[in-house]
Amino acid sequence: MRRTLIVANRTAGTPDLLAEVERRAAASLTAFTLLIPEIKKSKSADWTLEQALQAIRKAAAGETGKKATHVEGRVTGLDPLASIRQAVADAEFDDILISTLPAKRSLWLRTDLLTEVRKLGVPVAVFTPPEEARMGLKDLPFAPGPG
Repeated sequence: MRRTLIVANRTAGTPDLLAEVERRAAASLTAFTLLIPEIKKSKSADWTLEQALQAIRKAAAGETGKKATHVEGRVTGLDPLASIRQAVADAEFDDILISTLPAKRSLWLRTDLLTEVRKLGVPVAVFTPPEEARMGLKDLPFAPGPG
Protein backbone atom coordinates (compact mmCIF):
# COMPACT_ATOMS: atom_id res chain seq x y z
CA MET A 1 0.00 0.00 0.00
CA ARG A 2 1.25 3.44 -0.92
CA ARG A 3 1.45 5.96 1.95
CA THR A 4 0.99 9.69 1.30
CA LEU A 5 1.39 12.49 3.83
CA ILE A 6 -0.82 15.51 3.15
CA VAL A 7 0.18 18.76 4.84
CA ALA A 8 -2.46 21.48 4.79
CA ASN A 9 -3.57 24.22 7.12
CA ARG A 10 -7.15 25.05 6.25
CA THR A 11 -6.49 24.41 2.57
CA ALA A 12 -7.23 20.67 2.60
CA GLY A 13 -10.39 21.28 0.57
CA THR A 14 -8.83 23.06 -2.39
CA PRO A 15 -10.01 21.57 -5.70
CA ASP A 16 -6.53 20.76 -7.07
CA LEU A 17 -5.50 18.89 -3.92
CA LEU A 18 -8.75 16.94 -3.77
CA ALA A 19 -8.44 16.04 -7.46
CA GLU A 20 -4.92 14.75 -6.81
CA VAL A 21 -6.11 12.66 -3.85
CA GLU A 22 -8.84 11.18 -6.03
CA ARG A 23 -6.36 10.49 -8.85
CA ARG A 24 -3.86 8.77 -6.55
CA ALA A 25 -6.53 6.69 -4.82
CA ALA A 26 -7.84 5.53 -8.20
CA ALA A 27 -4.34 4.63 -9.44
CA SER A 28 -3.33 2.47 -6.46
CA LEU A 29 -4.36 1.56 -2.96
CA THR A 30 -3.17 4.55 -0.91
CA ALA A 31 -3.29 5.38 2.78
CA PHE A 32 -3.45 9.11 3.38
CA THR A 33 -2.37 10.91 6.54
CA LEU A 34 -3.55 14.51 6.82
CA LEU A 35 -1.22 16.57 8.98
CA ILE A 36 -2.47 19.99 10.02
CA PRO A 37 0.02 22.25 11.79
CA GLU A 38 -1.95 24.10 14.45
CA ILE A 39 -2.84 27.73 13.80
CA LYS A 40 -1.76 30.38 16.27
CA LYS A 41 -3.96 30.48 19.33
CA SER A 42 -4.88 34.11 18.60
CA LYS A 43 -6.69 33.06 15.43
CA SER A 44 -10.01 31.30 15.60
CA ALA A 45 -10.45 28.33 13.33
CA ASP A 46 -13.66 28.22 11.29
CA TRP A 47 -13.30 24.52 10.46
CA THR A 48 -12.41 21.32 12.24
CA LEU A 49 -10.08 18.42 11.57
CA GLU A 50 -13.17 16.27 10.97
CA GLN A 51 -14.37 18.60 8.20
CA ALA A 52 -10.95 18.44 6.54
CA LEU A 53 -10.86 14.65 6.84
CA GLN A 54 -14.34 14.41 5.39
CA ALA A 55 -13.22 16.30 2.26
CA ILE A 56 -10.13 14.09 1.84
CA ARG A 57 -12.11 10.88 2.46
CA LYS A 58 -14.72 11.87 -0.09
CA ALA A 59 -12.03 12.49 -2.70
CA ALA A 60 -10.24 9.22 -1.88
CA ALA A 61 -13.52 7.27 -2.23
CA GLY A 62 -13.70 8.24 -5.91
CA GLU A 63 -16.53 9.37 -8.13
CA THR A 64 -18.84 6.59 -6.98
CA GLY A 65 -17.97 7.13 -3.33
CA LYS A 66 -17.57 3.38 -2.92
CA LYS A 67 -13.79 2.92 -3.06
CA ALA A 68 -12.36 1.74 0.25
CA THR A 69 -10.29 4.46 1.89
CA HIS A 70 -7.75 4.78 4.64
CA VAL A 71 -7.48 8.39 5.74
CA GLU A 72 -6.29 9.53 9.15
CA GLY A 73 -5.45 12.94 10.46
CA ARG A 74 -3.78 14.81 13.22
CA VAL A 75 -3.31 18.37 14.37
CA THR A 76 0.28 19.02 15.39
CA GLY A 77 2.36 21.84 16.86
CA LEU A 78 2.72 25.36 15.52
CA ASP A 79 5.97 24.69 13.62
CA PRO A 80 5.04 23.04 10.31
CA LEU A 81 8.59 21.89 9.52
CA ALA A 82 9.04 20.26 12.93
CA SER A 83 5.63 18.61 12.54
CA ILE A 84 6.51 17.23 9.10
CA ARG A 85 9.90 16.00 10.33
CA GLN A 86 8.20 14.19 13.22
CA ALA A 87 5.61 12.59 10.94
CA VAL A 88 8.34 11.36 8.56
CA ALA A 89 10.31 10.02 11.53
CA ASP A 90 7.22 8.23 12.91
CA ALA A 91 6.11 6.55 9.66
CA GLU A 92 7.41 5.74 6.21
CA PHE A 93 5.79 7.84 3.49
CA ASP A 94 6.18 7.41 -0.26
CA ASP A 95 5.48 11.08 -0.89
CA ILE A 96 4.26 14.33 0.62
CA LEU A 97 1.55 16.62 -0.75
CA ILE A 98 1.66 20.18 0.58
CA SER A 99 -1.30 22.49 0.09
CA THR A 100 -0.63 26.21 0.58
CA LEU A 101 -2.45 29.48 0.22
CA PRO A 102 -1.96 31.54 -2.93
CA ALA A 103 1.67 32.68 -3.24
CA LYS A 104 1.11 36.26 -2.09
CA ARG A 105 -0.50 35.11 1.19
CA SER A 106 1.38 31.93 2.01
CA LEU A 107 3.69 32.06 5.01
CA TRP A 108 4.93 28.58 4.09
CA LEU A 109 6.10 29.80 0.68
CA ARG A 110 7.62 33.00 2.08
CA THR A 111 9.62 31.06 4.69
CA ASP A 112 10.76 28.48 2.09
CA LEU A 113 9.21 25.56 3.93
CA LEU A 114 9.19 23.55 0.71
CA THR A 115 12.97 23.60 0.31
CA GLU A 116 13.42 22.34 3.85
CA VAL A 117 10.84 19.58 3.43
CA ARG A 118 12.49 18.41 0.21
CA LYS A 119 15.71 17.90 2.20
CA LEU A 120 13.94 15.06 4.05
CA GLY A 121 14.40 12.89 0.97
CA VAL A 122 10.72 12.17 0.31
CA PRO A 123 9.21 13.34 -3.01
CA VAL A 124 7.12 16.50 -2.52
CA ALA A 125 4.28 17.89 -4.63
CA VAL A 126 2.89 21.37 -3.91
CA PHE A 127 -0.62 22.62 -4.54
CA THR A 128 -0.97 26.40 -4.51
CA PRO A 129 -4.09 28.00 -5.95
CA PRO A 130 -3.59 31.10 -8.07
CA GLU A 131 -4.31 34.43 -6.39
CA GLU A 132 -7.36 34.98 -8.60
CA ALA A 133 -8.88 31.78 -7.17
CA ARG A 134 -8.97 33.43 -3.76
CA MET A 135 -12.64 34.31 -3.90
CA GLY A 136 -13.64 30.73 -4.75
CA LEU A 137 -11.85 29.31 -1.72
CA LYS A 138 -14.36 30.79 0.69
CA ASP A 139 -17.00 28.51 -0.81
CA LEU A 140 -15.16 25.38 0.34
CA PRO A 141 -16.30 23.45 3.42
CA PHE A 142 -13.82 25.53 5.43
CA ALA A 143 -12.09 28.79 4.60
CA PRO A 144 -8.34 28.93 3.97
CA GLY A 145 -6.04 30.22 6.66
CA PRO A 146 -2.28 30.28 7.26
CA GLY A 147 -0.25 28.00 5.06
